[in-house]
Amino acid sequence: MIALSEATVDDVRRQLDAWGYKPSHAPGLLRHYYRNGGEFLPPYPLWPEGLRERLLAHWPPASSTAILRQVAEDGTVKVLRRLQDGRTVECVLMPDYRGDRAAGCLSSQVGCAMGCDFCATTKSGYERNLTSGEMVEQVLALRREAASVGRRLQTLVFMGMGEPMLNLDAVMDAIRRVAGNELGGLGWRQVTVSTVGIIPGIERLADSGLGVHLAVSLHAPDDATRARLLPAGRRFLLADILAAADRYQARTGRPVTLQYCLLRGVNDSEAQAQTLAALVGERRMHVNLLRYNPTGLSLQGVNYLPSDAATEVRFITVLRQAGVVAHGRRSRGREIDAACGQLRRRLGGAEIPSDAAKAAATFAEH
Repeated sequence: MIALSEATVDDVRRQLDAWGYKPSHAPGLLRHYYRNGGEFLPPYPLWPEGLRERLLAHWPPASSTAILRQVAEDGTVKVLRRLQDGRTVECVLMPDYRGDRAAGCLSSQVGCAMGCDFCATTKSGYERNLTSGEMVEQVLALRREAASVGRRLQTLVFMGMGEPMLNLDAVMDAIRRVAGNELGGLGWRQVTVSTVGIIPGIERLADSGLGVHLAVSLHAPDDATRARLLPAGRRFLLADILAAADRYQARTGRPVTLQYCLLRGVNDSEAQAQTLAALVGERRMHVNLLRYNPTGLSLQGVNYLPSDAATEVRFITVLRQAGVVAHGRRSRGREIDAACGQLRRRLGGAEIPSDAAKAAATFAEH
């Protein structure tokens, strides 16, 4: 039995017709489900009596379940969800500076095959792609989380576990459902897809016509350093990645974000800042400097550390003096295993602590 999160409007139309209901109810049913965080909350539209109950008996609201929920002092919430096959994925809700908004980060794969040396997700390897419905369920869970604290899920980024460009068909299907007006209504401009620089994926996303934002993880200003940190750097060179980003920006009209995680003594020198500034040049792209959340020994046996505050200031100053638009992103939820894949890896196959299970229970109905 598949979950309602996997069903399309046409799927629901066909089923309603088979039951003797008007197929025209299908868009409204699914729209109500998406915009209420995967629930059918009152007041109900004018549906025939018994339709809602029959629909939920045929399609359960979700196939995954919240099994652990952690809340940081800054309000960041990280949720671990167990999928139907027993595997787990993470999604995160981050409060916005505005009190009524929040941003969501979701996963596109169970594990990851990219092998980025400073990332916690890659330590457990790649297991499988998520379905579009499993990604939709993360979004719906984050909508419920936001609503529970009086916020609205305003923006969404595919930047959690996995490489979205290696599961692009399902990612794009999930985006169409959650962002399009027919169902989720989030809005295309509110969605960002992040990649380590998989050029064919960037090209396909540009050709899709979705018009979402693109974020490219650079993490180094030269190919040699980048290849040590990101194995994908051996296949896709910086010049080629930026050329693809140029084409994406020209095609979609969406400014591209360049992600750069500062690692102490690895990629944070003033000389490297100057190299990065020269690499970006006059491009109208935004450099997003990330503070690293330590994850222990890497696959190569390196214990990466975040750059200190003074180094971060010098790095961003060099970029800005060169005319590069650059900002530092606040570190979120360090005390709740906030790095991608960190919570999942720490728990492994361990039993969920009883108090944590109770904390998750409020949000585990789906």
